[in-house]
Amino acid sequence: MLDVRKLVLLRELAIRGTIAAVAEALSFSPSAVSQQLSALEREAGVALFRRTGRRLQLTPQAEVLVASAAELLDTLERADVALQSSLETVSGTLRVAVFQSAALTLMPPALRSMTDEHPNVRIEMAQREPGQALHDTWAREFDLVVGEEYPAHSAPWLSGLERHDLTSDAVELALPGEAASPHPLASMQDARTMPWVMEPQGTASRHFAEQLCRVAGFEPDVRYETADLQTQIRLIETGNAVAFMPELVWAGRPTTCRLVTPPGAPRRTIFTAHRASASGSSAISALRAALEASAASWRASTSG
Repeated sequence: MLDVRKLVLLRELAIRGTIAAVAEALSFSPSAVSQQLSALEREAGVALFRRTGRRLQLTPQAEVLVASAAELLDTLERADVALQSSLETVSGTLRVAVFQSAALTLMPPALRSMTDEHPNVRIEMAQREPGQALHDTWAREFDLVVGEEYPAHSAPWLSGLERHDLTSDAVELALPGEAASPHPLASMQDARTMPWVMEPQGTASRHFAEQLCRVAGFEPDVRYETADLQTQIRLIETGNAVAFMPELVWAGRPTTCRLVTPPGAPRRTIFTAHRASASGSSAISALRAALEASAASWRASTSG
């Protein structure tokens, strides 16, 4: 009989690529991980690894075991969900990955609601770039993602994840106000001569912003790069840059920026995703309901 814990280590190696990365993720020593994987290979009675440089490449037989390990973990998660659902009290720990503007606007009311209505649910939140967060949820580092998707830029699709749209917000061109700019800016054509601030290369928002500028007929002069939207806003308000900003960042925050609707009036979709094997989890359902209420409240405040 193969050891389930060793199979989980094998799956982690398939996901993370190196023994060192597995050890760091699971708080083991690299030697302990190596010993357990060697023991699994002996138990299986077939070669599971081929060494290529400093990395271990999985054999086809190892891939069979990795797929079986994933099925076992799904079965165990469904069993845990069924057990929790049989209880009268909603409880447990949820690890949530969220992007910045949702962390600032949607999560605080949702967390307050969960504390008041479901005090036995512990929520641990971390800020992550949505593409990475989806992968990490598939890999079981998180239980729920609050993600974002820009127009014509589909979020990564991973087998085994279940997605639900939460709300959407407008993406606007944020320009310095009159007090911060000696020459009033009011359009995309005005913005073409300004320095831009954007998120790092590889993010969906960066690619979306660059493409929108190119469709408008110019290459943006990206002088400032930061994932912190509060820093971006400050650079715009002080007349140092322009940027595309999602509507959600302005919730409860006055600004001196001039906000202009770009061509096509683009909108960003905000969604939640979790593993399909966790469907029916009372804790996840409760948090999703709290997020939906938070999103509805925010939307009502913008239309009033």
